[in-house]
Amino acid sequence: MSVNAEQVRESLTRCMDPEVPLNIVEMGLIYGIDITPSNDVNIKMTLTTQGCPLHQTLVQDVTRYVKKVPGVNDVKVDIVWNPPWTMDKMSESAKAKLKSMSSGNSPAPIDYETALPQGVGSLVQQEDGGMVLANEHNQGFMVNQAIIDFWKSCNGQRKITELVDIFAQKTGLQRSQVEKEVIQLIGQLRDGGLIIIPQPETPNVQFRK
Repeated sequence: MSVNAEQVRESLTRCMDPEVPLNIVEMGLIYGIDITPSNDVNIKMTLTTQGCPLHQTLVQDVTRYVKKVPGVNDVKVDIVWNPPWTMDKMSESAKAKLKSMSSGNSPAPIDYETALPQGVGSLVQQEDGGMVLANEHNQGFMVNQAIIDFWKSCNGQRKITELVDIFAQKTGLQRSQVEKEVIQLIGQLRDGGLIIIPQPETPNVQFRK
């Protein structure tokens, strides 16, 4: 049974970019799919940013999705930085989605000093062992362990500065390296309906009837 690149690409459309809710094929991160006569698959791909702390987990996700294609033997994933990724490599539909995400409903800015993100939704294990976070509308987002741990650490009692500390400890990276990632992650999880950021209490004046 021979495997073709189309099947592999199709399976990879279910693998989400860790930084934006789009799949890695739409994002234009897959540079090449090479299949040997013995059905070993070599993937050449890039990432949107060098030094992305989720790069290891993305390689595991890609490997897992390629292996879902019937007949695939070994999978090798090479991360390449040449040519560097730019937004031009995204599919037209992905560009449109990004645009609508950024312009659509810009939610209230997050106040990083006072916000206490609270994880909502549920964690669902898929048959293949992959994990999905589902929001109240049952929309699922492919996530990896790093994102799950982070989502669990949003317990509505920690400020964002504390969440950055926890993420830095877990990933073994410097605070300054993860701060931007955490802020992006909070924004994405919030857009996906997986985190709520309660607005600070305002005195509630009730009129007696």
